[in-house]
Amino acid sequence: MEATLRWPLITAFAPIAFGTTYFVTHRYLPADYPLYGAAIRALPAGLLLLLVRRRLPSGEWWWRSLVLGSLNMGAFFALIYLAAQLLPTSVASTIMATSPVGLMLMAWAALSEQPRAAHLAGAGIGVGGVCLMLFTGPVAVDARGVLASVAAMTMSSLGYVLAKKWSAGLDVFSLTSWQLIAGGLILLPAAVLVEGVPPVLDARETVAFAYVTVVATAVAFAAWFTGLRHLSAGTVGLIGLLNPVTGVLLGTAVSGETLGARQVCGLALVLAGVLLGQRRADKKPAQRRRATGHGRRIDDQRHSSGTPGSRPPSPDPTGDHPRVPTLRHPSG
Repeated sequence: MEATLRWPLITAFAPIAFGTTYFVTHRYLPADYPLYGAAIRALPAGLLLLLVRRRLPSGEWWWRSLVLGSLNMGAFFALIYLAAQLLPTSVASTIMATSPVGLMLMAWAALSEQPRAAHLAGAGIGVGGVCLMLFTGPVAVDARGVLASVAAMTMSSLGYVLAKKWSAGLDVFSLTSWQLIAGGLILLPAAVLVEGVPPVLDARETVAFAYVTVVATAVAFAAWFTGLRHLSAGTVGLIGLLNPVTGVLLGTAVSGETLGARQVCGLALVLAGVLLGQRRADKKPAQRRRATGHGRRIDDQRHSSGTPGSRPPSPDPTGDHPRVPTLRHPSG
């Protein structure tokens, strides 16, 4: 049980931390500096993890870090911020909640991880739960925001699958730090060109950035890539549905919002979808262990009954050698 729960619990820390980022960014961080905000989030987090591991890229990992940093960090952070500005939270969160399906399809194409029926069912139930939690009526939809959300989901799904494919033999801290540094370095010149002088942060904003950088980025992405290494892409994608759940619960706990019957039902559906995919994903290893034990019992029964394929005859109780029948000459 401990081995079964370890990696899902570690992975779950990531979407929970990601879910707190919306609240912290909206309430405490400057709203007019999306590119600087993304760069300040990514670059220090990457440098922090680099200090922990103290390992630089080599060979093909220079360009791989650039690709993954662009997909998973740089462009993703900027697109998410744009979508948050152009769309209601309900619409943006619902579009991003479809990421488990995108992640499964990308993993199927790149890693030959064929999505299981339980994963697809869990994704459908989870997305339905997100819709039930967040949609409260007709809302205005900006096509640019929808495109930004879809692009962010697609790029991150591709980046996560490539990270899972390329990261064999590489420690998670190095994998995460190189991506964050590359993404931050890509964002920094764009921020200078578009937004000019960086923002001056007060004490509250500095503390908020410290939380987002250390907890919701460095630690969270390390946990996320750890999950991608040890779990299937479908399972990790379903665990990611905890992101909008965290946002709703945080709003309830901190902002004084109340949960209605629709939100409670939606929350239950999301959790049911996550658990469905996780339990079914762990069923086959357990079946293999039971089948192995059953096979061993059959072998033991064969050995004890003397059926074909059994062990050699047991030693003679009176000596150290097997009992061999005596051959007599016909004339004797």
